[in-house]
Amino acid sequence: MSSDPSTLVYTANHEPVEIRAATVLPARRENVELRTEDGQTLVGEIALPARGEPRATLVTLHPLPTHGGFMDSHVYKKASYRLPALAGIAVLRFNLRGTSSPRGTSTGAFDGGDAERYDVEAATEWAMAQGLPQRWLVGWSFGSELVLKYGAVPPVADRVEGGILLSPPLHRAGDADLDRWAASRKPLRVLVPEFDDYLRPEEAARRFARVPQAELTGVDGAKHLWVGERFVQRALDEIASTVLGEPVRLPATWSGPTAKGS
Repeated sequence: MSSDPSTLVYTANHEPVEIRAATVLPARRENVELRTEDGQTLVGEIALPARGEPRATLVTLHPLPTHGGFMDSHVYKKASYRLPALAGIAVLRFNLRGTSSPRGTSTGAFDGGDAERYDVEAATEWAMAQGLPQRWLVGWSFGSELVLKYGAVPPVADRVEGGILLSPPLHRAGDADLDRWAASRKPLRVLVPEFDDYLRPEEAARRFARVPQAELTGVDGAKHLWVGERFVQRALDEIASTVLGEPVRLPATWSGPTAKGS
């Protein structure tokens, strides 16, 4: 998909169509720039429901940029393709400092999770300033470390409802960060693949026991990168259910216009 959302070409469908990996459903999409307190500019995109106001908002934090993570990491890209239309959820994606994608390159340099604190603060501040409701941090792999390190402390804690973690490795985030989440009493949803490369469900349950409100689910058959459409669907169902506060099973077909993404 082009980095310019206005270039998407939608095709009318007279019958329901299967939602595939590259299926883009209608939404209001806009390229955005986020400014950090330490002077960096982060490039990203907001995807909003095509009609009406969003019911909830995802502020997504991507996997490790030194290992290929960026705003277009596939679970997040598919979230932006689908969730505004299927669940009324707004999706904010952006490149952390020093990270490139077809959308562009965010200024600054990768800092191993330290200066990225300013990136998390800038994204949540922007989402709040836009009046986006029910803001949730969603972190995948390295992004989950940022959720744990900064999501339960001011100013971010005052701007978000809670956190959702995909494949948390618990490398950079430690027991002190988990204890801060416990003290915050903010909800924490944790999705751990059965065959994760770094942290598997049994060990994850032991580590996250420090956070009484954490709800942890082991996902049978899944791996760290959530490759495979059934695992993406599971992740998006769990994310939507968490932020909407009710069980959600997203439809696998769509009746209406679609575009084709990358």
